[in-house]
Amino acid sequence: MSETPGAAVPLAEAQPAAASSAPPLAVRRVLPQRHLGRWIATAVVLVLLAQFVHGLATNPFYQWDRFGYWFLRPVVLDGLVVTLEVTALSAVLGLLGGIVIALARLSASPVLRAVGWTYVWVLRSVPLIVVLIFLYNFSALYRTLSIGVPFGPAFFRFDESRLATDMVVAVVGLSLNEAAYAAEVVRGGILSVDQGQYEAAAALGLSRYRRFTRIVFPQALRTIVPNYVNQLIGLIKSTSLVFYVSLLDLFGAAQTMGSTYPGDIVPLLLVVTVWYLILTSAVSAVQYHVERHHARGAQHALPPTPLQRLRAALTGLRARVRREAAA
Repeated sequence: MSETPGAAVPLAEAQPAAASSAPPLAVRRVLPQRHLGRWIATAVVLVLLAQFVHGLATNPFYQWDRFGYWFLRPVVLDGLVVTLEVTALSAVLGLLGGIVIALARLSASPVLRAVGWTYVWVLRSVPLIVVLIFLYNFSALYRTLSIGVPFGPAFFRFDESRLATDMVVAVVGLSLNEAAYAAEVVRGGILSVDQGQYEAAAALGLSRYRRFTRIVFPQALRTIVPNYVNQLIGLIKSTSLVFYVSLLDLFGAAQTMGSTYPGDIVPLLLVVTVWYLILTSAVSAVQYHVERHHARGAQHALPPTPLQRLRAALTGLRARVRREAAA
C-alpha cells in the first residue's frame, strides 16, 4: 500500500500545536511539597509558647520586681560563689578519682577489679543526699583519724570534727559520688580505643606506662572529655544538696532568705532557677566547643557553630526572597 501525503499532514501539525501549548522550560516553577501537619503543629506550639510567656509577664504571683531586687543581692552572689567553688573542686577531684577507679577496673589484678567494681556499684546505688548526711555525721563513728603503721602505732592524729568542715564534707561527698560516674566515662573512653593501637604501641617496644600516656589515653580523651563535660551539668545541679549539710550555696542562700521573707519565696526560687540556667548554659557552650574541637580528627568537615547556622539561615532566606521577587 502507498502512503497518502494528506494523512501525514494533520499529525505533523498536531505536534507543534501540542508543543506550543506547554509553557517554556525556563518559565516552569518547581513548587515545594506542602506539609500541612507541620504547619499546624508549629502554629499550636507558637500559641502555647505565647500564652506561657504572657502568663510569666502578667501574673503578679511571680513578683518580678522582687526578682530584680534579689537577683544581685550579696547574699545570693555569696551563695553563687560557694556553688562555683564546690563544683570546681568536686569536678577535678572526681575526675582524678574516676581515672584511678577506671584503671583499677581494667587492671589484671582480680582484687583491684573487684574493689573498683564494688565502689562504682555502691556509689551509683546510694542517693547523694544519703552520702552527704552520712559524711556529715561521720564524727559519730570515728572521732579521730590517724596516720601510722597499719594495725600498729599511730604517728599523727586528727580531730575529725575540726577537720571535716561544711565545705570539706560537701566537696568530699560530691567527689566520691562523681568519681563513680567519672570512672565509667573514663573506662568507656579507654575501651573505645582500637585494639590495633595497643598492638602498634607494643610493637614499638614502648613500656606499658608510655603506651597508656602517649598512645591510649590521648585518643581516649576524644570520648572522655565531651562526656565528662556533660557530667558537669549534673554536678552543678547536685550542689543544691549541700544545703542539707549546713553549707549555704546558691540554693541554701535562697532557702534561708525564703524563711526570713516568706512572701518572697517564689521570686527567690526564680532567682535560683535563672542562675542555674546561666551556669548550665555556660557549661553546655563549653561542651559544644569541646566536642567540635575533638571532632576534627573524626570528621572531614567540622559541624557549623550556632552563629554560622544563623548566618546560613539568613543567607538562604534572603536568596529565597530574591527568587520570589524575581518570579
